[in-house]
Amino acid sequence: MTQPTIGFIGTGVMGKSMAERLLDSGYALNVYTRTFQKAEGLIERGAVWKNSVQKLAEDSQVIITMVGYPDDVEEVYFGEDGLLQNSKEGSYLVDMTTSSPELAVQIETEARKRGIATLDAPVSGGDIGAKKGNLSIMVGAEEEAFEKIRPIFYVMGSNTVYQGTAGSGQYTKMCNQIAIASNMMGVSEALAYAEAAGLDPDTVLESISGGAAGSWSLNNLTPRVIAGDYSPGFYVKHFIKDMKIAIDSAEKMNLDLPGLQLAKQLYDKIAAEGEEDSGTQALYKYYTG
Repeated sequence: MTQPTIGFIGTGVMGKSMAERLLDSGYALNVYTRTFQKAEGLIERGAVWKNSVQKLAEDSQVIITMVGYPDDVEEVYFGEDGLLQNSKEGSYLVDMTTSSPELAVQIETEARKRGIATLDAPVSGGDIGAKKGNLSIMVGAEEEAFEKIRPIFYVMGSNTVYQGTAGSGQYTKMCNQIAIASNMMGVSEALAYAEAAGLDPDTVLESISGGAAGSWSLNNLTPRVIAGDYSPGFYVKHFIKDMKIAIDSAEKMNLDLPGLQLAKQLYDKIAAEGEEDSGTQALYKYYTG
């Protein structure tokens, strides 16, 4: 594929940085987002604003979506002015939202009828990974489509892995979120314990981050908690959405995940107390009141 014009829908906390990296790599970029102001920085850097999903679809060869919830994905893809109705035959639609595996399969089934290739390619790495271009990207698609889009993934991520056919990327992201959910409870409890014991949290972190307890969450989010920074690299409300998707799909597989269910209960509690727009590290507040 010669270098395609890319359409990008959704320029939030992570999407904006991902789109910036595409611009910096020389790709022609069309953008659409519900709130024009969120795209202004990209437009100043050379992106072209499109005032509808339909117009973006008509003028782009590869279209990346990075929106909030499965309902948003469904609207963007299946709406009358959506991507499936308006993308050209031979286009590639890449959903990088964390969404439902079943929805990814539905999108692929409908797109195939129209001669359009789809990839479900959710990411992990938060705002830090998006800015640095070292996201982990988990891809479900036909392998030929994956190979075509692989160079674009390399601009945004340092760990891009083909997982299998449609839905496989989303199932893999659920594995990621399940692991993070229990890990965030452990990280928060360890920090609360250290402070209750009268220890210096910075020196505790120095000791345990290099040992068996080390993890991305411990190394990247604990310093934010210590500094009192609860700004979102990934929103609490979006993490709750992901956990619900994982629990629902696990139930369909007759799989009980008590650790995940407990983590969701704790996150539901802090969201109800006003932390839904905070970063996932705000779970620490559950333990400290």
